[in-house]
Formats: sequence, structure tokens, C-alpha cells
Amino acid sequence: MTSTDEHSPSIRVLVVDDEALARRNLTLLLRNDPDIASVTECGSGQEAIEEIRRSRPDLVFLDVQMPECDGFDVLELLGADMPETVVFVTAYDTYALRAFEAGALDYLLKPFDDARFSRTLARAKEKLARYAPTQHRSISKIAVKSRNQTLFLNVSDIDWIEAASYYACIHIGEATHILRRTLQELEQDLDSRSFARIHRSIIVNLDRVRGLELQDSGEYEVVLNSSTRLRLSRRYRKCIQERLAELASGR
Repeated sequence: MTSTDEHSPSIRVLVVDDEALARRNLTLLLRNDPDIASVTECGSGQEAIEEIRRSRPDLVFLDVQMPECDGFDVLELLGADMPETVVFVTAYDTYALRAFEAGALDYLLKPFDDARFSRTLARAKEKLARYAPTQHRSISKIAVKSRNQTLFLNVSDIDWIEAASYYACIHIGEATHILRRTLQELEQDLDSRSFARIHRSIIVNLDRVRGLELQDSGEYEVVLNSSTRLRLSRRYRKCIQERLAELASGR
């Protein structure tokens, strides 16, 4: 999010929906907010992918059901270019769990009232302010609650992390710790030089990667030093190969 003075609008929003009326309703609500710098509309998933890669919006309101390329396809195809903050918008509540697993901040169920929209936008603003580039610092420890105690985990000890409903499962050796945060939120706190997504629901510590193995199916698996095997999504393959090559060369 672009840093501005407190009176200047700073949030760039993209609204993605194949229905023009739905896009218009969201756009009108957004333009009433003084913190919104711009609102762009896209009428298809493919158009949204191109626009997100071109303009890097701060906040995306993304319809789930669209022909040819739905909301989940958009995020899968974006891979590492997935926006910082995404809100799914749909008339069906059956996709809620999958939306949060995909890293969505919120899930707006149509029809929604102005109060519900305002709460969602407020949450988005809070997240964007929290992870503004000028404020971001990668963390060295993560606090997790375990029974009647709080454990402080060294981030450098983490092998891999996976999304599980509204939680993130942090794997360290044979231990698994549960944290009530989405994978996308957690990713913002991790050092991008050491951690990377290999799947929409998996982040790995690159220092723990032994190598990549091609399977008979034509897909790759990420093999960790612990011999754990994790699926490498095709959308992240090129990025991971480049990152591992950089680490191997010491760059």
C-alpha cells in the first residue's frame, strides 16, 4: 500500500465480478470511503489476472462463480502474484471454508447490507495498515498456545506450514503446532528470503529443502531434509526452481 499522509486516499481496489450490476454496487460503496484512492473493475477471471499483475492492487473483491475462470482459479493461476488482501464475494455460502483456506481475508455473502460491507472494509484497512511496506519487519519468533501454556517458536526452526481451515499448521521436526491465523497473514510476517509458497496451501522453509523430484505423473514434489514430501503446484514451480538455484549459488 502506498504511503501517504493521513488525509490522502491510499488504497487501490480491484472489483472482479462477471455481473456488471454487482460490480457497480461494490464500486459505489467503495468510492464513498475517503481512504479509497481508486477502484478498477474487471468482468472476468482472466481479465483480473492480467490487471492484478499489471497494477498490483492493495485490495481485491473477488467473485467466486465466474464462467471459464472462477475466483479460486484466479488465485491459483496468480501463484506468487496473489494480492496481499482478498475478499471473496458470492451468493453461495458453500465456498466459505475453501475461501479461507485459499487465504481470503473475508467472505461477503450476497446480498449484504452496508453495515456488513463496512465491517469487511474496516478489517481490510487494518490489515493493509499492519503490513504496509514501511512498517513491515520479518519476525523471529511465533507465539502459539498449547494447552495451558504459550510456546515461542523460533521461525528459523520451522520446516513447513500448511493451511487447515481457519488455522495454520506449523511443522517443526515431528511436532505440529496450531496457530489461528490464515496462511496469507502468516506469510506477510515471514522473511521472504527464507520462506516461499510451493502450493496455495503450503509454505516451506527453503533452507529445509533437499531437492525437487519429478514424479511419473509429470508433477514435482518438494523433498525436505526430513524426507517429508510435499506437492509442488505447477503455478509455483518456476519461482521455486529459481529461488533454490539462487540459494545454491549463494546469491
